[in-house]
Formats: sequence, C-alpha cells, structure tokens
Amino acid sequence: MMGLTFINAVVFGVQGNTIRLLQNDTPLNQFLAGSAAGAIQCVICCPMELAKTRMQLQGTGEYKSKSKTYKNSLDCLIKIHQKEGLRGINRGMVATFFRETPSFGFYFLTYDYLTRYLGCEPDDSYVIPKLLLAGGTSGIVSWLSTYPMDVVKSRLQADGIGGVNQYSGILDCVRKSYEVEGWRVFSRGLTSTLLRAFPVNAATFATVTLFLMYMRAGETMNECETGPVIQQPSGL
Repeated sequence: MMGLTFINAVVFGVQGNTIRLLQNDTPLNQFLAGSAAGAIQCVICCPMELAKTRMQLQGTGEYKSKSKTYKNSLDCLIKIHQKEGLRGINRGMVATFFRETPSFGFYFLTYDYLTRYLGCEPDDSYVIPKLLLAGGTSGIVSWLSTYPMDVVKSRLQADGIGGVNQYSGILDCVRKSYEVEGWRVFSRGLTSTLLRAFPVNAATFATVTLFLMYMRAGETMNECETGPVIQQPSGL
C-alpha cells in the first residue's frame, strides 16, 4: 500500500513524459517509454517488495519463531538497513530490473494496441468496459513476459532470512532451483498472479485514462468551445 501509490505515480509520469520526448506515438516508442518507466520505478519497487516478502515469510514454515522480528514494513526496512546496509535494502535489485524493464514495455505496448484496436473514444458508450478489458489484458501479458524472473527475484529476497544464504546470485539461483524442482518452479504461483493481475490492472489503467480524459476535456473547453477532446486515450 505504501509503495504502490509512488510506483504508479512514477510509472505513468515517466511513461507519459518519455512519449512526449520521443515525439512520435509509435508501438516501438510505447515499448521504450514503458521500459524506461519500469526501470526507474525499481528504486521504489525493490525495497517495497523486499519488505513485503520478509513480512509475509515472518513466523511461517522454516522461518517460524516465537517472537516476530519485524513490527511493520518500515520497521523491516530499518532493521535490514541496520544489519546489512544499503546492499541489504536493495537485495534483488538486478533481478527486479530485469523483470520490470521489459515487463512495463509490454504493459504499455499491449494497452496502446488494444485501445486503438477496440476504438476507445471518449464519446463511446462502451469506453469503460473496453478500457477495463485493455488494462486487464495488458497486466496479464506483462506478467507472462517476465514471470520466471519474478520467481528468481522473490527467492533472492527471501534468501538469508534463516541466517544462511543459499544463492550467490541470479544464475546460481536459477541453477539450484532447476536442479531441485525442475522447470515447473519458474511458473510456481503463476495462476494466482494472473487472477490478481487482471482486475488490478484493469482498474488502474481505466482510472488513469478516464481521469486524463476528464482533465483534458476541461482544458479543451477552456481553450475553445468546439473540437475533439482527445484523439487517443492511450497517449498517456
């Protein structure tokens, strides 16, 4: 909850400004702008997911103990920093970067394509269902594109909680995970992730797009009395 507000602000802000800098709203530029947004938001995403992973594992399974180490997410990050420094706070950063950069590229590329294909125009009576479908599908495509890296990232961030580090890096984690559990390990949890991804991203994209439509409509009405409000809702 703490991190998502800032992540969405950074992602949509960076993507929109990158598109304006690239000037041409093409599929390639949509991918590049989305990738840039994904890369930059890693600075917030990585520590946030580290705290979430540690909090979720606390008191369960092999990490079970009588007393809880962390009171909340902020306390978790503070204690990790005290024990491991900035390196500990940014555990899994490289894996997060490899996951988020292409993932957000496909995220915005898919949304741009679907909104154009579905004809999402402000005066369309079915614009909201269309935006929800485009946003939800974009979320699914985004996760499918890099999910194995998410598994590796989560394992690296959970590593060392019991006091012993099993993995020395990304490749070592991939190798050891495969040797023990086979290729199926890299799709573990995929179904629940996709079930979450559709409604979350449907709501996110639809809300952002409708808000921008509303704001741009107000600006247009102030500048002129007639004329189209917005050509493409996907030009975030």
